[in-house]
Amino acid sequence: SMVVVQPTGFCNIDCIYCYLPDRSNKHVMEQSTVTRLFSEVFGSGWCDTQIIVLWHAGEPLAAPISFYREAFATIERLRPPSVTVKHSFQTNATLINDAWCKFFLECDVGIGVSIDGWREAHDAKRKTRSGKGTFDKTLAGVRCLQANGVPFHALSVVSNETIAKPDELLDFYISEGIDKVCFNVEESEGSYVSDLFTTGSEGPDLRTRFATFLRRFWHRARASGKVQFVREIDHTLPRIFRPDGEPARNIQTEPLAMVNVDSYGNVSSFSPELLGMKNKEYGDFLLGNINVDSLADIHEACVRSALYRDIQIGVRACKASCEYFAVCGAGAPVNKLFENGSFTGTTTSFCTLTQMVPTDLILEAYDRLEEDWAAHDANQAVPTNPPTATEAAAPSSRMP
Repeated sequence: SMVVVQPTGFCNIDCIYCYLPDRSNKHVMEQSTVTRLFSEVFGSGWCDTQIIVLWHAGEPLAAPISFYREAFATIERLRPPSVTVKHSFQTNATLINDAWCKFFLECDVGIGVSIDGWREAHDAKRKTRSGKGTFDKTLAGVRCLQANGVPFHALSVVSNETIAKPDELLDFYISEGIDKVCFNVEESEGSYVSDLFTTGSEGPDLRTRFATFLRRFWHRARASGKVQFVREIDHTLPRIFRPDGEPARNIQTEPLAMVNVDSYGNVSSFSPELLGMKNKEYGDFLLGNINVDSLADIHEACVRSALYRDIQIGVRACKASCEYFAVCGAGAPVNKLFENGSFTGTTTSFCTLTQMVPTDLILEAYDRLEEDWAAHDANQAVPTNPPTATEAAAPSSRMP
């Protein structure tokens, strides 16, 4: 289970592709809201034996360290012995210093850094409020994390420019000692329209372009031995090679499997990007406010909502029509809404790129490795230690 908390909607930079409508609001969540939220989470019987608390905004480091010290202490005081809590931050890294790094290490905080590649690629979209690039400050934050021994992963938005340059992206990560990488495809969300979806119509389609990008990046990354983790591949592997009968979970379609809470205590569920959005049919997507509503009441409001009803119609439609359903579990509702205009639809460009393409590449590599083993068996004795499913899905030049 996951709790996504926006301690403040404010962000100190102004990325061109940002979908958040309230990123100039400096309001910070009251500690009483933290207490109420986690009293409900831990007291409801809702949470699993482990929950991830993702501090996400906005820029979560715009709230001071003192806010988090008090909030973390409250959460730990309320936490039942049977539940473990893992805190994570998604940050633009421009505010990171030694004090933040000390706090991250003390509290074993997972860190994701938003960085889109080399200077020109990053600065094209990730700008200050005055329109200047943020690359230097972001890289300074990355180097501060590294100097203090704080583990982190990079989260890069793949744009119309970088999709054609997987080698340059990999070379950048290796040169900066970044060994864990996640990709987000630049999306059309809110009022922003990505040029990934509006250009290149005369060349290969976007699915082919992204497959070419990810195949090249993955194979070269594994061959380098210097990249430990590529999320699009490594998170998809266990969803393909899972025990028989184990269903694919999709917490974006289950009521309150994701609890998303803004700085005022307003609660949404399903895709976290819905928090703060407005829509003619669904209003503000809010299910209640944790300061005045119990989590049980919010859950009841969720399962009775048109929002949930239509998301489930979309899940059933995906299950009936899509051969990738067993891997993705019906994708991200927010992308169905923004791309197709409805939660009840099926395939989106986003699910094609983030679910179908990695699945195809893994199966492609698996088929090739099976052929290699067949050729090996034809000429030599059958190996005593055949590859596991996870090993088999990696290319022959995979990470040791």
